[in-house]
Parts: sequence; C-alpha cells; structure tokens
Amino acid sequence: MKIVVFGLTISSSWGNGHATLWRGLLGAMMRRGWDVVFFERNVEYYATNRDLCEIEGGELVIYAEWSEAVEIARRHLREADAAIVTSYCPDGVAAAELMMWFDRPLKIFYDLDTPVTLSVLARGESPPYIGPRRLRDFDLVLSYTGGSALTELQARLEARLVRPLYGHVDPDAYRPASPRPDYACALSHIGTYAPDRRDVLVELFVEPARDRPKERFVLAGSLYPADFPWTDNLFVLGHLAPQDHAAFYASSRLTLNVTRRAMAEMGWCPSGRLFEAAACGTAILSDWWPGLDEFFEPGSEILIARSANDVFEALDRDNGEIRHIADAARERVLADHTSFRRAAEFEAFLNEARSPANSAPAPLLTQRG
Repeated sequence: MKIVVFGLTISSSWGNGHATLWRGLLGAMMRRGWDVVFFERNVEYYATNRDLCEIEGGELVIYAEWSEAVEIARRHLREADAAIVTSYCPDGVAAAELMMWFDRPLKIFYDLDTPVTLSVLARGESPPYIGPRRLRDFDLVLSYTGGSALTELQARLEARLVRPLYGHVDPDAYRPASPRPDYACALSHIGTYAPDRRDVLVELFVEPARDRPKERFVLAGSLYPADFPWTDNLFVLGHLAPQDHAAFYASSRLTLNVTRRAMAEMGWCPSGRLFEAAACGTAILSDWWPGLDEFFEPGSEILIARSANDVFEALDRDNGEIRHIADAARERVLADHTSFRRAAEFEAFLNEARSPANSAPAPLLTQRG
C-alpha cells in the first residue's frame, strides 16, 4: 500500500522530535511493504541543519511554497491508500483540504503535540494547523498522547475515531554502542531548551551538578540561553545529530528525562527520548507524570525523580543496580515500543477506520478527485 505524509520535518532533527519518529515509523512501514512519500516545506532553520537528504526506499518532497507542491501531491494522493497531515505542518490546513478531494485514501490527522493543541484551544484560540472544520472530516485521528486527551480531541475538535500512537524507537538506529571519553558523565540530558521545563531541569540537573563538583554532567541540545545557570562541571555539546545519540547514551552512567509542562500535566505522553535511551542500554531517571508506569515499571525499569534528593539517591546506587535497571528497560522497549510495533498498531487502526461501523458521510464538496 501507499501512504502520503504532510509533516513538519523528517529531514532535520534540529530542535524538534518529529524527525526521528518519522524516520523510525516510515522505515518500519517500508519493511512491512508500504510505499511512502513525505512532503516537507523547506523551512530555513531546518534546511541549514539538515541531517537527512533522502528517504531510502521512499520519496522525500521538499518544496519552497505550497503552490509548487500541489500538483505533485495530487498525483500521489490519487494512488494513495492513506494520507496523513500532522500537527505543526506549515501547510497543514491546505494539505488537509486537498486530501478531502480524493476518494481513495483514508484521511488521517496525527497530532504529535496534543497537549499543546488542547492548551491553545483552552485559551480560546485555534491551532494554525487545524482548519475551520476542525477534525470532523478525518477518517482517523491519531494522538501522540493517550489518556483523557483522546476524549478531549473528540469533544473539542469533533474527531470521529481517535486512537493513541505513542512514541517509539528504531532499534537498528538506537542500540548499545561504544562510549566516548568526551561524552562520559555521571548524568546526561538531551533535549532542546524550553522555558516551561527550565525550573525542573535546574532542580534535577543543575543543582545536582552544583552539589557534586567532582562529577561530570553533560547536556546536549540547542537554543539554551546565555543566562542559563551553568556550572563548571556541566559540559554543553549543543545540538547532537541522531547518529551520535547511541554513543552519547553509552557514555552516560544515567540519563535524565525532563518533560515539557503541558505534556507532564496531561500525562500519557512519553518522550521518544525515553525509548531511545532505553534501547541504547542506558538507565533512565525521569520526572513523574500520569501514565508513565504504563510504559515502564518504576523502580525496576526506570527511576523517578521528583526532587534533587531523588537524583542524589539515584547517583549513589551501585553500578550493578543501575545495569539491572538499564537491561530491564531495554528488554521492555524491544518488546513493546519499537517503530515496527507502532507500524503494526497503525495498520490495525487503519483497518478499524475502514470498517463500516466507523464510516461517515463525506464532507460536502462540489468536486471530487
């Protein structure tokens, strides 16, 4: 079968979590026999930090303006079995409108940023990637976030069929690797700077670094401001390309996950970093949010930090305990959270959406493709 995706980016992992998720999911789908096409607008800050120029086995369409992509998109949509538009797609509304002219593909909206979407709606505003008809015309709405977010998407945005498609990891890209001396540390953190998680990051990462000046702490990520409270034993790498992530994790005795506020408050929204670190065989220390225990077993597969004292306790564990937790997390991820597993779940959701019980009248249009 053939799938067409209109998304934020797959070509650049700089400052966003969408790219590596799409690489893993579409790679798994191609191994399952799908033909894939990904449309991406050539945004300057992704273009200057591009770390993927083609989809091996698939097609990447990078365009400057939507007008130059329309005819190419029409050709692919005529042949597609499924078409997806995502949150934060710069031309999401236009792409969704175009999809609706074609009878053949299932129409899907994938919200990779559901807590942000719902928080915008709560302010009485409309997300720029959702049109005036909201989500009522889509055959299937997928959400990166589960729990109450699923019913809220139905209630607030008139979605007909909503299912969770969580984060995942490609175990061929993320697996145990050889450590590097320049990455070596007692505790690491990887993530783009976000003001809404600054306070938690300071408490769980900076304060422990300040308290233990003889230990090494390493942070990788872009957009950190000059006034961030750095310490002499906290080393900053800047943006780290995906091909370097495995070595980064392998060099960390523990790695810290800090969740953005909207996602932590809503819960059931696991960062892809959790699965990536676990697949690389690194023990994870994470802030707490509702639903975390559905993905990892606290204490045996992941360590929880609600305060700096929890970080100190984790750092004081012996190497055998930390290794056991890391091995258990890797086993859990390989069983439940791979990109291949998500591709199979995606196909099951498509079959569900195709069933007569979930059919609904097509949107009123004067012409169909």
